[in-house]
Amino acid sequence: MITIAQLAKKFKVENPKKLSEQDKKDPRLEGRFFHSVKDVSLKCDKGQVLGLLGPNGAGKTTTLRMLSTALKPDSGSIIIDDVDVVNQPIIARKKIGFLSGSTGLYGRLTGRENIQYFGRLNDMSESAINARIDEIADQLDMHTFLDRRSENFSTGMKQKTSIARAVVHSPDVVILDEPTTGLDIMAAKTVIDFIRDLKTKGIPVIFSTHHLDEVTELCDHISVIDHGLTTFDGSLSEFTALSPNLHEAFMLTLHRNQN
Repeated sequence: MITIAQLAKKFKVENPKKLSEQDKKDPRLEGRFFHSVKDVSLKCDKGQVLGLLGPNGAGKTTTLRMLSTALKPDSGSIIIDDVDVVNQPIIARKKIGFLSGSTGLYGRLTGRENIQYFGRLNDMSESAINARIDEIADQLDMHTFLDRRSENFSTGMKQKTSIARAVVHSPDVVILDEPTTGLDIMAAKTVIDFIRDLKTKGIPVIFSTHHLDEVTELCDHISVIDHGLTTFDGSLSEFTALSPNLHEAFMLTLHRNQN
């Protein structure tokens, strides 16, 4: 289980004059600080898939980076099972599989070598790493390119390798930041099937997406963030009860933040 309560994170603005006009109008800008996340709370139970929605710049990625221990929050709590992520980040990292949209592969290494490296970072034995790579390669259809240098990979190959690298250590929770962005239909389907398989194994998954069809296909729970605030947190049925049209339901959750 993952529980996030009243999470907040601000960043110092080094040169306010360089801010865009849109940033200057953002209500999260207060003096020389930009409050990327102001108050975010959500929960994802064992075997659930939580879809994290929100406009660009809403604070989704910052929230996921705090959950992954890449950023330390200014306030709030993150609990994974019985582990306090904020106060026990090293222990928490062993429980987390995190795919960031900004983390690249080591181009001179093959796909297999990229995954092996992360397995070693997680203190896995070589035999366990190799067995796990074979298992993930079957799931993500990676065998045809696994031993090629990753600098020549397509977008889909890179994303599959990044996902495999994130879950090679069999984490207790998986966090995916827009895992299907830029993928073709077949590669996206493979990733969706992989998330569905994690769900059947009882592994909680939080993933951000802009594709509402993925939400209906995968998610049990929906959280919406707008301007750094949780504006909706509930079941898929509660979300669709706002409107049978998912785009309209999403827009209604944003309007809540403006009232």
